Parts: sequence; C-alpha cells; structure tokens
Amino acid sequence: MNNNLISELQAKCAFPPPKTEVDCAVSGGADSLALLLLAIDAGLEVTVWHVDHGLRPDSAHEGEMVSEVAKSMGVKSHCLQAFVEDGPNLEARARDARRSVLPPQILTGHTADDQAETVLLNLLRGSGVQGSSGIGEPSRRPLLNLRRSETKKLCALEKLEPVDDPMNLDPRFTRNRLRNEVIPLLAEVAGRDPVPLLARHAYLAHEATGILSDLIEGLDITQVKSVKKVPDPVVRLAIQDWLTGNLGFPADSASVNRVFQIVRGEIRGTEIPGGFRVDRSEGKVRFSVNTKISQDSD
Repeated sequence: MNNNLISELQAKCAFPPPKTEVDCAVSGGADSLALLLLAIDAGLEVTVWHVDHGLRPDSAHEGEMVSEVAKSMGVKSHCLQAFVEDGPNLEARARDARRSVLPPQILTGHTADDQAETVLLNLLRGSGVQGSSGIGEPSRRPLLNLRRSETKKLCALEKLEPVDDPMNLDPRFTRNRLRNEVIPLLAEVAGRDPVPLLARHAYLAHEATGILSDLIEGLDITQVKSVKKVPDPVVRLAIQDWLTGNLGFPADSASVNRVFQIVRGEIRGTEIPGGFRVDRSEGKVRFSVNTKISQDSD
C-alpha cells in the first residue's frame, strides 16, 4: 500500500481499536473500496458484505470483483442478493432491501461529501435540527472526515478500478441533483467549497441534538395524558424523535405537525409518507403500516 497516503487518510478516520471484528459494506465504488483498505490497515478483523440489487445487467460482475478484491487482501466476503425493481422510491426501497440482509452495525464508506448532501437533502425535507445533523449513526461511518476525491486517489494509487455506477448521474434522484448541480452552484456563488461548511454544521447539529435529547428523555408521546402539560416545543421534539425511530430516517416537519395534532387531540389519524399511518385510540398513539397502500401495491 501507499504508506504516506494511507497514514494521511488514516489520521482522519474513526475506526475502532485494532483486532476489533467489523463488517464492511463494499459496493465496489471508490468510497467503499477505500473503507476496506483503511479498515485492514487499521488492524481490524474485516468481513466484507456486498449486496446485488439486480438493477443492471452486469451487476453480478460487481459482486465478483468485490469478492476477488477481498480475497486478494485476505479477508472473508459475502455476496448477497436483494433484488428491487426500478420505479418510484427506488433509493428508499433499495436502502430497505440492504438493511434487511446486512448485519445491523455494518460500517459504510460515507464521506464528508455524502454528509453535505444529506444535510441539504434533510433541510429540503423539513427535517429540523435532527435532520440537519446529517447521516445517522456516525459511529458506523469512519470515513466522514474524508473527501470523495481522497477515496478515488487512494484507489488509483492502489491500482483498484472502482465500479462506476451510472445511477449516480440519474437526475431522477434528488441526491444526484444536489451532488452534481446544487453543490457546484453553491461553490460558485459562495466562492468556496461548501462541503466542509455543511459537514461542520452536521457535527454541531449532532451535538445540539444530544443536548435536546436530554429534554425529551423519558417522554412517551404514545401516552397522550403523560405529555398533556409538557410545552408544545418539547412535545414536537419528542414526536420528531419517535417518528424518526419508527421510520429509520429523519421525519419531515409536515408529518411532525400532523402527529402533534393527534397528540393534542385535534385530529384522530394521519398518513405518513412511505406508506405508514399514525392513529390515536383510547388515549394512545400508534404507528403502523398503511394497509390500504400495501394492498394497492401488491
């Protein structure tokens, strides 16, 4: 390995102690290959996991490439299939499919660039302070202080040819337009690279979220009487936290507001984007799958 670059990048990473057994998600892209290289260099006991969604004719070859790279580095690998069909909500469906087959605490190769995109994406969704803290579970993202350009440079120096996913250019996906259009425009307008600023904001928002969590500790918004005398802003924070926990991603402000109305007794139920419902009955608030939407999609 290129020791100088590895040392430089390793100093920015946040890996667990050497000899720790870890699972690494490796798609075959530059970020995930860099994750693998740096995890091995950090002295971790690595197992590689690759998921094939079957979205491209040659997707099976990507898994073979990942397996060969893992074998050449002396680590175990698993290639799994979790096929999804192209169409609406593809990113969310693919993410859910991966989560269903991958180990729960798997490490991923998200970088500072991904963090910046996520901050903007969540702000556009109206996800509040929690959403602007960026990618969840930062302990599983050891490369968050690296740039995408650095992972590509590492792969090039190690003579690894990353998978070039054409879906990363597909303008159907909001994240791609943020990456390829909005962030370059922000750089032009501001006269500086916005990624470090957005990544710094995510770090500060994450700290603020921790402080806010103390305010809502012990609150159970599913028991309406228990929060009857709690100030509205605190109840909204608790609802945001509860919804986010059920959804697996930051809830949007419109959903939080509708659930707030349920908790305060103004409405009895509401649909939540993604095919879910929240209802109130006998003083209790319940989160569930919207069975009507599920049946319509079968």
